[in-house]
Amino acid sequence: MSDLLKPILLVEDNPKDLELTLVALEKTQLANEVITLRDGAEALDYLFRRGQYTSRAEGTPAVILLDLKLPKVDGLQVLEQIKADPALRSTPVVMLTSSREEKDLIRSYNLGVNAYVVKPVGFKEFIEAISDLGIFWAVLNEPPPGSLRPRR
Repeated sequence: MSDLLKPILLVEDNPKDLELTLVALEKTQLANEVITLRDGAEALDYLFRRGQYTSRAEGTPAVILLDLKLPKVDGLQVLEQIKADPALRSTPVVMLTSSREEKDLIRSYNLGVNAYVVKPVGFKEFIEAISDLGIFWAVLNEPPPGSLRPRR
């Protein structure tokens, strides 16, 4: 992996959704590494370089695909900590969830989420949605000035 190509961080505890998301991202043929984590506490450790991730290379992901309902620390709490940190604040976060509850949608946007995507039920729709997300955030989106521009 190139030093300038930022990874995609996928935080998902459901094995079926995790597998489908990885298949969809693979179909996009993005060169970005996909880092998968299973709960909110692990995601925060990764992002803040603590615990088992203290020695990981510095840098932020190209995008964080974050499930709302996670064990240990839920997605909204993870989002809140990301957006409160000056070094992580500009990292795009996409809430990827099965929740259609208005309160989850409103709270996500109030906390600064960049996009809120309800997981499609059908396999084909799910694959298309994830493929579009991966291409948009990892390739098309322009990062803020001062951050590394991902190489294609």
